[in-house]
Amino acid sequence: MGYEWLAIAMFVGFFLILMSGYPVAFSFAGTGLVFGLVGWLLGAFEPARLLLLPNIWFGTMGNFTLLAIPFFVFLGAVLEKSGLAEELLETIGLVLGPLRGGMALAVVLVGTLLAATTGVVAATVILMGMISLPIMLRHGYDKELAAGTIIASGTLAQLIPPSLVLVVLSDQLGVSVGDLFLGALIPGLMLAGAYAVYVLMVAYFKPGTAPSLPLAMRQISRWELLKRVMKAIVPPVLLIFVVLGSIFFGLATPTEAGAVGAVGACGLAALNRRLTLKLLQEAAHATAIVTGVVLIILFCSSFFGLVFDALGGKTLITNLLVNMPGGYVTFLLVANLVIFAMGVFLEFIEICFIAMPLLVPAAQALGIDMVWFGVVMALNLQTAFISPPVGFSLFYLQSVAPKTITTREIHRSALPFMAIQLVVLVVVMVFPQTVSWLVERSLQ
Repeated sequence: MGYEWLAIAMFVGFFLILMSGYPVAFSFAGTGLVFGLVGWLLGAFEPARLLLLPNIWFGTMGNFTLLAIPFFVFLGAVLEKSGLAEELLETIGLVLGPLRGGMALAVVLVGTLLAATTGVVAATVILMGMISLPIMLRHGYDKELAAGTIIASGTLAQLIPPSLVLVVLSDQLGVSVGDLFLGALIPGLMLAGAYAVYVLMVAYFKPGTAPSLPLAMRQISRWELLKRVMKAIVPPVLLIFVVLGSIFFGLATPTEAGAVGAVGACGLAALNRRLTLKLLQEAAHATAIVTGVVLIILFCSSFFGLVFDALGGKTLITNLLVNMPGGYVTFLLVANLVIFAMGVFLEFIEICFIAMPLLVPAAQALGIDMVWFGVVMALNLQTAFISPPVGFSLFYLQSVAPKTITTREIHRSALPFMAIQLVVLVVVMVFPQTVSWLVERSLQ
């Protein structure tokens, strides 16, 4: 067996340190240093391998795809901090107000639109929780239906392009981020559509849980409502079409489209007389934090991976996954269970850098389509993100929820939407065409 036992001990040690609450980047680096030293003393690791790190890091910094991350984060930050995202939610709520369950349906639609602009879950869940949850509760919505709709719809940013999950996964999977965006579009819309159908069904069969908004809140002339729609809804939708359309039709790379989107968001803020130096500073600060976190984890995980690979860890795990009884099916089951379990406790960035380097070689050896595999993993992560008791979206909403809704109610509210997501996950796994159809058409 050689020194593979040392690689296993390394991974276990890393996970224990991580579970203690230590930052993931420093857990990677610290574990790599300790086991690199132990491996060197035992003759299992040659320090000269570390000379490869500068080339790896410079290669990462030269990765044009990763440049899309700050652009998309900045785009979303400008829309959020300028109040344009808030106006979008309020206006769609007015349009759908007369419909029973209309406010919940508005949350689903806005969650989908914000997912297609921000790509950041926390901002979307918190924004909709602050604006729509008090209104829904005040007008008689069932607490769990209101909270669950916000949690699930806000988490669509995990899957719907330009999801940061897909950008990071494209680097780890070695596939085009444009193909991942195309592949994730239909499953993402399927998920949003399933949420909408569920909300309307609940409103139809249990009218008291999702009433229409009172007439007093809807007393606005058609002309005034049209003006609000043209001002608050049409421009962001056009921006989404320009950004994603340019990618899907091959007119721009995701990075170029992200740059256009960032400029477009500033343009929308300027047209509404909200583009200030303070707004730009706050958006740039938020962008720097997210981008810095991604890169520091990437650098430290590269160091960890170099040592882990030298100790035979990657080869051991790949052989184990490939040679399991049941082959392809068993591998997918194990991969989904691992990602789901990690997704309950860790952020998606951490999971991508911890799990993907171990799963990707086995998936490639089994001949799995990597674009489809990436979308399945992203969909799985979305499910884990709303899973009680420690799904991140639950805590995002809890941080801004009124005191009238309890933690137990927030956690229980996610269960029906988890079931919906699992159904969509199974559909995508059984029918890979849901992912491959748009990708194949783009190549024709």
